Amino acid sequence: MNDSPLQVLTLPTSPYPDQRPGTNGLRKKTHVFQSKKNYLHNFIQCIFSSIDLRDRQGSTVVVGGDGRYFNSTAIQVIVQMAAANG
Repeated sequence: MNDSPLQVLTLPTSPYPDQRPGTNGLRKKTHVFQSKKNYLHNFIQCIFSSIDLRDRQGSTVVVGGDGRYFNSTAIQVIVQMAAANG
């Protein structure tokens, strides 16, 4: 993926012990996602990392939302991280 027009950044981070998704994903208040550094990014990367690299590269990811506050921002982060993950 060296010919990608996107600049891929690797950021050091630490896990958050309260990130335990249920059947509906990670149910937290918007404030939690906005106030804790890389909170959303950590969760999204965990999802991508759980899929074998050979299976995720070139695959299609479908992202949906209900249009509430922060939804657009979260989708932008997810799309960027999906591109960075191939």
